[in-house]
This record gives sequence, C-alpha cells and structure tokens, in this order.
Amino acid sequence: MTDTTPPATAPTAAPTRRQQLRLDTTAEIKRVALALLAEGGPDAISLRAIAREMRMTAGALYSYYATRDDLITALTSDMYTALVDRAEAARDAHPTEAPAARLRAWGEAFRAWAVDHPAGFRLVYGDPVRGYRVPEGGAAPEAASRACAGLTGLVAAAWPPPGADADEYAWDDFDPGLANLVQEKFPGLPPAAVALALRVWGRMHGLVALEVYGHLRSQTRDPARLYRAELRDLARSLGLGD
Repeated sequence: MTDTTPPATAPTAAPTRRQQLRLDTTAEIKRVALALLAEGGPDAISLRAIAREMRMTAGALYSYYATRDDLITALTSDMYTALVDRAEAARDAHPTEAPAARLRAWGEAFRAWAVDHPAGFRLVYGDPVRGYRVPEGGAAPEAASRACAGLTGLVAAAWPPPGADADEYAWDDFDPGLANLVQEKFPGLPPAAVALALRVWGRMHGLVALEVYGHLRSQTRDPARLYRAELRDLARSLGLGD
C-alpha cells in the first residue's frame, strides 16, 4: 500500500486551537494531493479535485494555497527535505573514519525513503507536472543544497579515488551555483570531484528509479539485494573497499 503521508513538522510552541486546525487541514491537503498523484499521476493534482475530496469549497482551499503551484512547491519541499533528513541521519550514524559505511548508509536510506514514498519520489525526481512553474532558485533550494553537499562530501572522503584525473574538468563545466557551493564547503576539492559526485548520484538513483517505476518487477525478486551489491561495487570503485 502506497504511503502518501507527508512528513510531519512539529511546531516549536504549542499552537492555539485555531492554529492547530489550520495545521491539520494543511497536512490533510498535502495527503490528498499525494494520493491523487499516486493514483493519477502529476496532472491529477488540482485544487478543485482536492476540495472535492475534502468536501471543502474551492474558495476555502485557496485560503491555504493561493495556487496549485504553491501547493506543489510546498509538497516538493516537504518531500525533498524528508529525504535528505533521512539520508543524513543514516550517514551520520557511522563515524567519519568509516567512509564506505557512510556512503552505503546514505544510499540505503535514499532507496528506503523512495520505496516508502513512491509518490514523493516521483514528485521530486520524476514526472514533471504540466504547467508547473518552478520558483526562481528551485522548489526546494535548501534541501537540494544539502543533498549536493552530502553527495560531494561522500566523494571528498574518498578523493582522489583510483585513476582520478584532477585536471579532467574545469569549474565552468558546472552550474555556477553548484560550483560555488562545492568551493565554499570543500575548499581545495577539484572540479573533477564534482563530476564524480554526479556520477555517484547517477548510480544511486538509477536502480531506485527503475524500482519505483516498476521496471524491475519482472527481472528480480529482490531489488534490495541488487541495490546493496551496486553500493558495494560503488564503494570499491572509489577505493573505499567493503
């Protein structure tokens, strides 16, 4: 059964009754939107459809989200943040002196979250929502920045891996925002490490995407085992061993 429950966010102080009602309604709107996404794809998300499902008037719903794009941005931010939270927590359960374990933990957490939240995975990484205009800076800039830093940090712990050519890339081969982020957080790391981080992301993402979209169902009975083998091979390719 698909889990369409958005990540819970706890207020810092006890809300009033009116505030709690708004929080509960906002969470329900997000749950219904994710259920519509899971059942009908990204084009099924609309404020009117959500209002019908919740037995609200469209006007009442607009007091929570002025546009469908605002709702999609909020959903994407919630989902991406929850994913990065889970990956960071799994990684940090292992000491920095165990880079292979940290890399595998990040990857395992990434897959586990995607399998638990396939609709959220599709929203963050998959199907574009027709007509949706991504806000300037992205739908979830903070989560995206943390994900990039996390993946680059996994590579930095292994740099230089066997066969690495530090002069293979230049900084202008990459998006300026990404280049600036890496140079700020990992001074001295060459641009070739950014290319490697993107390749690591591709290897972690590839099998997960195939699984979430159902393409592995007829090929293997145990996609988790296949993915663990990919992570072990990835660690070895970075010179981290098992």
